[in-house]
Parts: sequence; structure tokens; C-alpha cells
Amino acid sequence: MTATADLDDVHRQVGARLREVEQVYTSGRRRLVELLVEQGRPATIPELVEVHPDLALSSAYRNLGVLEQVGAVARVHSGAEHARFELAEDLLGEHHHHLMCESCGRVEDFTVTADVERTIEAALEAVARRHGFVPTSHRLDLVGACTDCTALGHVSTPREAPHDR
Repeated sequence: MTATADLDDVHRQVGARLREVEQVYTSGRRRLVELLVEQGRPATIPELVEVHPDLALSSAYRNLGVLEQVGAVARVHSGAEHARFELAEDLLGEHHHHLMCESCGRVEDFTVTADVERTIEAALEAVARRHGFVPTSHRLDLVGACTDCTALGHVSTPREAPHDR
């Protein structure tokens, strides 16, 4: 998201969500939203503080918690030491998935074509039907090694899929 109008719209939506629960869209919360937009990928609180050293760690934790509660921010669980945070998909207007590095914990967003997304949806709906499950959305996390860790030789051996045996 680079257009000023898009960021202004995100701020309006976040402000509205906070007002619904009688919370104020403080300058600290506003800055966190902007930092998440600037990062362009799920970020840890230490990463956000590194980029903006004036941001107090305790304030970042507290404010991201509030933003998460109102649905403006989503927590991405990567199995790494620190949780990662990103803006909620409905604020960005684009459904995406994650590449998760098992070695360093880095998480990158990726999108697929509409055709691939429809194929994924159909497969997941079929699984849900077989189990009597009613899905509301889906997340796809591809776990492996990022380019930096691959270059350093930090790549674990791929696990054999059951159908490959």
C-alpha cells in the first residue's frame, strides 16, 4: 500500500473500529498501523521498535493488543520466539498467505492468482464438507527456509509426505 488515500482509508477504518469499543485512536496506535504498512510483512514488536526506537516496548505490546481485539491487526503465529503482527486482511483488501522460515522465524506474505485461490478454496471446502465443518476463511502457511537461511545452509531436510511413501 503506497497511495496516501489508501493509508488515510486504513486510518479511518481503524479509528472507527476503536470508537466502536470506546477506545481512542492515539498517536501511538496510529504510528503502529503506519509501521505495519511500511514493513509490508508480518513484523515482531522488537522489529517495530528497531525501526522506530522512540516506541516504548510496553506501549507497543499494549497497543497492538488493543488493535488486535478490534480486528485491525492480526497475530501471525510462526513458532518463532516472538509473535508477528500484520494489518487485518480486510483493511488491506487483499487475501494473502505466508512463507515461514523455520530457521530464523521470518514471515513473508505472498499471493496467488485468482485461479489458484479458487482451487485452494474448492479443496478446502471439500475437506470441510467431509468433516461437517463450516469454514469462515482460510490461511495457508508454507513452512521452510528463506533465501538468507538457505544461503547460509540452514535448511532442514524436507519431510516425506504420506502420499510420497
